[in-house]
Amino acid sequence: MKYHIVQLGCQMNISDGERVQKVLEDIGFVHTEIPEEANLIGVIACSVRQKGIDKVYNMVNKWNKWKNKKSLLTFVSGCVLPADKEKFLKLFDMVFTMSQLPELPEMIGQYGIVTPAGISSNFSDLDQHEVVKEASPNLSEFKINPAQIISNKKTIVKKPEVGIEDFWHIEPKYSSGVEAYIPIQNGCDKFCTYCAVPYTRGREVSRPSSEILKELRNLVAKGVKSITILGQNVNSYGLDKKGKEISFAELLKEIGEYGKESGKDFWVYFTSPHPRDMSDEVIEMVAKYDCLAKQIHLPVQSGDDKVLIRMNRNHSMIKYREIVSTIRKLIPQATLFTDIIVGFTGETNEEFENTRQIMEEFKYNMAYIAQYSPRPGATSSRWADDISKEEKKERYHTLTAEMTKYTAEYNQGLIGKTLKVLVRGNDRKKGFLSAYTEGRIVARFKSDDYNLIGSYAHIKVTSSASLSIEGKLINTKNIEGS
Repeated sequence: MKYHIVQLGCQMNISDGERVQKVLEDIGFVHTEIPEEANLIGVIACSVRQKGIDKVYNMVNKWNKWKNKKSLLTFVSGCVLPADKEKFLKLFDMVFTMSQLPELPEMIGQYGIVTPAGISSNFSDLDQHEVVKEASPNLSEFKINPAQIISNKKTIVKKPEVGIEDFWHIEPKYSSGVEAYIPIQNGCDKFCTYCAVPYTRGREVSRPSSEILKELRNLVAKGVKSITILGQNVNSYGLDKKGKEISFAELLKEIGEYGKESGKDFWVYFTSPHPRDMSDEVIEMVAKYDCLAKQIHLPVQSGDDKVLIRMNRNHSMIKYREIVSTIRKLIPQATLFTDIIVGFTGETNEEFENTRQIMEEFKYNMAYIAQYSPRPGATSSRWADDISKEEKKERYHTLTAEMTKYTAEYNQGLIGKTLKVLVRGNDRKKGFLSAYTEGRIVARFKSDDYNLIGSYAHIKVTSSASLSIEGKLINTKNIEGS
């Protein structure tokens, strides 16, 4: 039997999906990229924007029509708001939180489905008796019994934060041998007025540092070169377990010391930190250790203090500028990424102009710009969404143009320099390989040596665009520790 998963949203959802795949494959399901082939289809949803949830409704309506012609089981998990969850209960066969993932095989069993693993187990038992052995069963012929689905249908829904520790114990099916994600916490305590995460994932829960470090060491031993540690607010790691767990800066130190002692060559990134909890100590750790990549993702959301207050961000632009100043001082080579929302409730032209001006001030290497949309349950959903769609689009395009002006300038300044890059795979440009620098600047270079994929190489930058660079390969050997 085959399964298909659609993963929407952020890197955390991608990481969650890797654990879902592991659970399904452990009970015998086989992955397929073609949803029409699947006996089991699921979606890891994202409630950050309405557009993402609209996609889920469109997909499940299509899948439910397929049930008239074939046996099919569907599920949804990930970031789902309570209002959407109630609707999904009527559309999906299973709705569960990530903390319930260990129970997924049992949930599937409640639908009367004999999993491939269960079939194998039953046939192993038969081997102990005197029976005539026949050919292996054709698993594709094992169908879901519609009658049992109706009578046995049962969906368990728990609070998002309950039991997340068991979820972390599941070994993921990593989607790449080059890059990997490690979740270090779940949930959020910040309650930004525009955000749904506290209502979809619950309050902050920190994963034991011993488990984080063990997973990281295992990945490095397997040859993974790029590791991103994930959390809704990574730099508040450990605050929910004061005295029982180390701080985020101390976690980075442990990672840095391991990188130093192991002699292995790898880059560790983290996302996303919150300016409110960003300390000088965190920046000092990144500056000190070679394995901690010199790239900082620091969401600002708005460049105006009044908007930040309405957003309940609990930091001022003075605080944000102090953080950026420290980064520039201690890690001058670091690239700086951010998140920005345009068209937030009540955002005036003057307030937006303050945001436009910080693009010039900080000259971000990347800004993920979103047009505001109210999320049910979040505080701002009770306020008037008083900025028109047309105005939001205009502000979005204004900021995008501003960003690309400065990214183009930065990338042009790299021409002639020799840079170390991590080779990720084939580029869309024929005859080229795709890579990125330590600062996560997208790069490409001409080569047909596929043995370079998954390793470091050096390129001399020959040209640039607003969001990427191109170079000439000057070292075709895998470079470790350089």
